[in-house]
Parts: sequence; structure tokens; C-alpha cells
Amino acid sequence: MNAALDLPQIASRLPNVGTTIFTVMSALATERGAVNLGQGFPDFDCDSRILDAVADAMRQGHNQYPPMAGVPALRQAIAAKIQALYGTQLDWGEEITITAGATQALLTAILCCVHPGDEVIVFEPTYDSYVPSIELAGGKPVFITLEAPEYRIPFDRLAAAITPRTRLILLNTPHNPSGTVWHAGDMQQLAELVRDTDILLLSDEVYEHMVYDGQRHESVLRHPELARRSFVVSSFGKTYHVTGWKVGYVAAPAPLSAEFRKVHQFNVFTVNTPMQHGLARYMEDPAPYLDLPAFYQRKRDLFRAGLANTRFKLLPCEGTYFQCVDYSAISDQTEAEFAAWLTTEIGVAAIPVSAFYHAPHESGVVRFCFAKQDATLEQALTRLARI
Repeated sequence: MNAALDLPQIASRLPNVGTTIFTVMSALATERGAVNLGQGFPDFDCDSRILDAVADAMRQGHNQYPPMAGVPALRQAIAAKIQALYGTQLDWGEEITITAGATQALLTAILCCVHPGDEVIVFEPTYDSYVPSIELAGGKPVFITLEAPEYRIPFDRLAAAITPRTRLILLNTPHNPSGTVWHAGDMQQLAELVRDTDILLLSDEVYEHMVYDGQRHESVLRHPELARRSFVVSSFGKTYHVTGWKVGYVAAPAPLSAEFRKVHQFNVFTVNTPMQHGLARYMEDPAPYLDLPAFYQRKRDLFRAGLANTRFKLLPCEGTYFQCVDYSAISDQTEAEFAAWLTTEIGVAAIPVSAFYHAPHESGVVRFCFAKQDATLEQALTRLARI
């Protein structure tokens, strides 16, 4: 007898979700001994001072539940950073919530405001957690395609997509996977479109400190008209090279935060206590995040300079730690086929950008991650130069 046949059957809430492309490509990279420039995480250590701060917090007895919304000192530090960078004063007690990473923040924000039948506008290519989160809430994703190589917002199509059922617009700047950023004019056009509506915004800004060439990060929080209707998400994991810690936060007006916390308290309730205390202490020095643009721009420039000697066509990289390239001069394979070939035959793992679309979409583009040690990038560039 097949024991599996005796198990209770369950109807999947996410029937179209399988193993992510990041897991697939990382496993293939490991199997083939390839340089893994696919999954977006650093291969270098974080600042030892942040480790010391967390260890000290543990030894000082900060090992029990913190307040549901987060340790006050950390929320105060975040509010001070937001005011210094974006000129917006938030009530740290009512408008900032610490989360178990950005993915939990995104899901919780969607669950707290999207009801069955509501429409949520999503720009593709899009980070892979957005659509499943919308579907879990019973919402309907409405897709707007950003076309390579510019990946700019088609505001005419955005305007046409807005209906009386539109509940939420999900934006991401700096944008994963394309590396483009929103500009002040984009925010102004968005404000004009949502003015006099009840549409909410969910702004994924986890790469807020990775914007290059002297540009500023155009946070929704810089724009009061948009901030009043927005959940803004950021990530300590991205900023401080500790992606495995899974600590982030949401900034939102008090009424939105109150609804967010209703879901948050039954989703995770609260977040790792000593890490919150350690992060609060580490944030007393703003240099680590203020210096981050220069830190990653140097890596971006090193990587782009090496790729300039190959047959890849470099696409713009205004932010994030991702570099997209057009490989149409090299191969006519699909993006998934080319990424697999690149990993197995050349020894460098990349991510096909087609994985960031809900339906088949080929533009001949793959994404590399340059949040790596210089030696890792040099090794990858040596291999890519063979193509």
C-alpha cells in the first residue's frame, strides 16, 4: 500500500508556486563548483562591531520578549535616520514597527489591507514574494511590464490599469532585478495618479542605501502626499551585510501602522530581542549606511569594467547590488537555458530575469550579484572573459 494515498488531501493556497529559481541556481552552482553570482547575498563578513553589540545585548540579559512593535531604542534610531535623510518626522512609537525581515513586512502589509477581490498593481519584472503574498490575501495582481533596457515606469499604462477596485500599488526602488531607481518626477506623477483616491502604496526600499553616481534615493517618505498613504519597507540585512538575521522594519502613518500591527502580532508577534538592541547601538554611528553607496559603487564599477571586455551588453545600474546584462550577442537560448549553460560550462551562476515575470517573457537578459569579495568578482570575470 502506498502510504501517501492514506494522507489527508489539501488544496494548495499557492498551487503555482514551486522551488524558486534562486534555490535551483544555487544548487546547480554548488554541484558544478561555479562562482555564485545568482542569489543576492554578500560572501564577506559584516562589521565585527555589530556582532559585539548583539553579543553584549545577550550578556546584558536582553533575551526575553521585546515589545510587540519593537525595542524603543531601535525605533527611535530609525526615526532619527528617516528625519536626517528624508526630512520626515515620524512618531517612533506609533509609526515604526520592527519586522522579521522585509519579506514578512511585505506579506503583513498586504494581508492587513488587501481583501478578496481587491486589485494590486505590480510592476514586472518583480521580486518573487509579491504575487504569492497578494494571492494569499485573496487579491488580484494586475501586472504592468517594464521593458528592457530602460525598465522605466509606463505611467500611461499605470493610469489605464487603475480601477475602482485598485487597493494597492506595489513599488520597488531601487529595483530588483533591474537596478533602476525612481526619480523625483516619477514620484510626482504617481502622486497625481493617486490623488483623491483611497489607493494605498507599498514601497519596497530595502536597497535604499545603494544608489550610485551622486543620485539620491527618492524614498516615498520624502513626499508627504505619498507618505500619508504608504507602507515603507527597509531591511537591516541588506544594509549591514547580515541577510541571515532577517530583521527589517515598516514605516507607516499611525492608522496604517495600527492595522499592520493587528496582523503582525499574530504573524510573528515580535522579533529577536538581542539583535534589536545590538542594531540600536550600532546605529548610533551613521557612517556604515552613509558610506554604503561608495562601498558598493566601487564593486559595481570593478565588475562593469571587467564585463566591458566581454560580449555582454551592460544595462544601466543606478542602484541595488545587481547588474543586468543582455547576452543576445552571445546566444539565442532562452534566459533559463543560458543561465544553466553559464553555470555548467563557464562556471558562473546568474539568474534569468524571465524568472521575475508571472508569464513567459524573454528579453535576453540575466542578472548578476556583485555583493561579493573582490577576489570572487575577479574570478567570475576571468571565467566570463572566455565567452
